[in-house]
Amino acid sequence: MFERPHAAGRPVPRHAAAARVHCPDALCATSREPPRRGRRLSQHQAVILSPVNVRDAALGNSASSFRLRVFGQLSTVPLMNSWVLEVDEQSFEKEVLERSRTVPVVVDFWAPWCGPCRTLGPLLERLAAEYRGQFVLAKVNVDSNPLLAQAFRVQSIPMVVAIKDGQLVSHFVGALPEPAVREFLARLLPSDAERLAAQGMARLAGGQPGVAEKLFRQALEQQPNCAAAQVGLARVLLQRGEKDQARELLERVEPGPYRNEADRLLAELRLQEAGQGDESLLRQRIAANPADLEARLQLGRLLAAQQRYEEALAELLEVVRRDRNFQDQAARKAMVDIFNVLGSGNELAERYRSELAKILFS
Repeated sequence: MFERPHAAGRPVPRHAAAARVHCPDALCATSREPPRRGRRLSQHQAVILSPVNVRDAALGNSASSFRLRVFGQLSTVPLMNSWVLEVDEQSFEKEVLERSRTVPVVVDFWAPWCGPCRTLGPLLERLAAEYRGQFVLAKVNVDSNPLLAQAFRVQSIPMVVAIKDGQLVSHFVGALPEPAVREFLARLLPSDAERLAAQGMARLAGGQPGVAEKLFRQALEQQPNCAAAQVGLARVLLQRGEKDQARELLERVEPGPYRNEADRLLAELRLQEAGQGDESLLRQRIAANPADLEARLQLGRLLAAQQRYEEALAELLEVVRRDRNFQDQAARKAMVDIFNVLGSGNELAERYRSELAKILFS
């Protein structure tokens, strides 16, 4: 391996040197260190791999693996063709992260001065054309985009990472031979079961739950742990009121992009099952005794089951404020379930998540 050479006798630019990018003199780099969680960069052009911590868990900020986040203005970079595009620090979120939620994205970190990059790059471009949209190839010039190189801890190039559903799922370093690259792509692309599940999701969205159910069950026969089929079939069962079977499916979903949706559906199911009681009687009890935490908790759960989430959160937060450990932190847990149902980025969820944090961590 050797360091990036100086261009035309000029010193290496400070920002490029900071990325510590090297190029192997053999076809395959010796480094196999995977990308790690990166530190937070400037808000203008930052990419971070954010870990889950104890504070996040208490507030319902959960993730099954690294999450990629990008801050900054988006820009559009012209496509090289339908399946190969150049991306930069401004366009990365739109062209890579958002796109990866509909099709896998293979990111090629390269530089014009890197010999092995000139071997691997054309191979990846040819395969992208051959696979005709089954994946998209995004090319990142590390000299022009040092922040991306730093965020992904790029130490050797060429380095290739695969991103699917907004998550980094695999990578390799060096100019691998074509059979090895094809094997890498085969692990990334959807299986037959996942294709059946995708068809089922489309039919379910189109109001054909019976057809969707058959597709989901076919997918699970081929691949019992197909998360998309598990979640899709659970949705069908919930529509029919078969809660126990749906719960069993959702609890079996493995960590990955569908785990969050499974958690959301389980949270919604818990809220529905816990929401019992007479609203007027519960309000009378609270009016007579504002410290009746059991009545407040029951009222909050009842309102949540009726999808009156703002009213529910207000009652549940008051229980936490008065006694955060009441009934084994039942109010906090119910609030987290509501946060999961509302989804990340929801204004109401974020507002009450902040209020909850003030109580728990003050």
